[in-house]
Formats: sequence, structure tokens, C-alpha cells
Amino acid sequence: MTGHAAGARAPLGIAFLVLAVACFAVLDTAVKYVGAFVPVLVAVWFRYVFQALAVTAFMLPVRGRSLLHTEHPRFQLLRGCLLLTVSALSFVAVQYMPVGEFTAFVMTTPLVVTLLAALFLKERVSLLRWLLVSGGFLGALLVVQPGGASFGWATLLPLAMVVTYAWFQILTSRLARTEDPMTMHFYTGWVGALIATAVLPLVWQAMPDATSFALLCLVGLMGTVGHFLLILAFARAPASTLTPYLYTQIGFAMLCGWLVFDHIPGALELAGIALIVVCGATASWLTAREQQPLLQPPEP
Repeated sequence: MTGHAAGARAPLGIAFLVLAVACFAVLDTAVKYVGAFVPVLVAVWFRYVFQALAVTAFMLPVRGRSLLHTEHPRFQLLRGCLLLTVSALSFVAVQYMPVGEFTAFVMTTPLVVTLLAALFLKERVSLLRWLLVSGGFLGALLVVQPGGASFGWATLLPLAMVVTYAWFQILTSRLARTEDPMTMHFYTGWVGALIATAVLPLVWQAMPDATSFALLCLVGLMGTVGHFLLILAFARAPASTLTPYLYTQIGFAMLCGWLVFDHIPGALELAGIALIVVCGATASWLTAREQQPLLQPPEP
């Protein structure tokens, strides 16, 4: 593809990305709302079964057996387990935090990736990156306010989720060198669906009403559509172009939190969110420029 053609496709890629993160914000809001009426693991099950069936129905007739081909089945299994853990932790964590602040905390993931790569993969990290990591974590502290009355064990759930998701991102960037993105999407859906189905009998309960069932279906729909739009976005524009727009998810999440829960972040939370956006977006942009990895926003 020529540079001119790639440049012409970039605005469409950005549009797909913005729509994708809007879907994720709606997903998180729906999970927080319906979590008051049904077990969170039921929502997780809906999210993965919907994705697995939808990807299979639409892509298997097009790709055939090539959709199933993978050179690293064990890593596909591990990737699916990591993402399922991320989803379970995030679905629980969002019950205890406003949607906007939760999303901002999740956006520290690129900074955690940098930290883990330095500590465990022995990658060299520049002074600028260490400053960005420090600034992002300071922003996270402003968001959760550990000295506040509302701080408790549940506030640590987003941290566990972010660390797990950081390992997921590192594994994804390695697999993306040899694996087809749609194949990874396929296996991610089915690994999550099968494990969630095995656990489902332990937590299943009858739907309280039709609204709860509709919201659970919305969770599955938003997750599936969001990740499909994400694939379309990265097929049309480079990661270095798209990365800054990932943080529009925070704006969508804050809007959803205001519309559905009438919540507006306070001054300290807004300052923390701004710090996370600046540090996280800069770190992600630098990584995309240097390595062009398969970057994704948090997969709920």
C-alpha cells in the first residue's frame, strides 16, 4: 500500500477506533448497572459466548479451516485465560468504582507494561519512560485516593486487573508477529466461553426481568462489535496514529457515568485522570513508534 493510500485510510481507522472504545464504555456501564441484579460471572459468560458464536458464525464461512490455524496453541490458551481473568476482575471492580475513574485507572496499562518489561524481561527503559510511569501512577493514586474513606480491598481489584492485562498485552504483542488477529480473536472468545460455561452452574440464577436479560445481551454485543471495530481500525491505520485516540474511552465512560448514574468526578479525580491520559498516551505513542505492536484498549 502506498503512503498516499495509507494516509487516506487513516481517518477511517480513527473513526473505527473511536466507535470501538465507545462500545467498551457502554459495555462497562451496562455491566455496572446489571451487576446489581445478576451475578457478575453471568455477565462474563454472556460476553464470551456472544463473541465466540458471533466470530464463528461470521468468520468461519469466510476463512474456513485457516481461521483455526495457529502455531502456538498453548499460548492461545494462555492468552484466553489471561483475558478471561481480566474480564472477571474488571466486571467486579467496576461495581465499586465510578465508570469514568475505573476506565482511567485501566488506562495505566501501557505504563505497567513498561514496568513489567523492565523488571522481568530486562528491557532497557529510558528516563523519560520512568518519568511517565511515575506520573501515571501518581494519577492513579489521585483517582483511587487511598487515604479516603471509600478506599478498601475492592479498590485493589483494578490494580490486579491492570497487571494481568499488561501480561496479556505483552503476550499479544509476541503472538501478533506470527498469528492472524482474527484467529486470536476466535480462540480468545472460545477459551473464555468454555471456561465460563464450566463455572456457570455454580452462579446461575433466573433472570430477574427482561431488562436484565437485554442488558446482558448488550454486554455481549458491545464486546463483540467493539473488538471487531478495533480489528478494522488497526487494519487501516498504524498503531502510532491510533494510540492517542484510545483515551477517548475515558470521555465516553465519564459521559455514560453521568447519564446513567449521575456521577461527576471531583477535582482530584479529574486531575488524576488528566495525568493518566498525558502519561499513558505518551508512553503508548512512544511504544507504537518504536515497535509497532498490536495495541488494544482494555478488553472487558
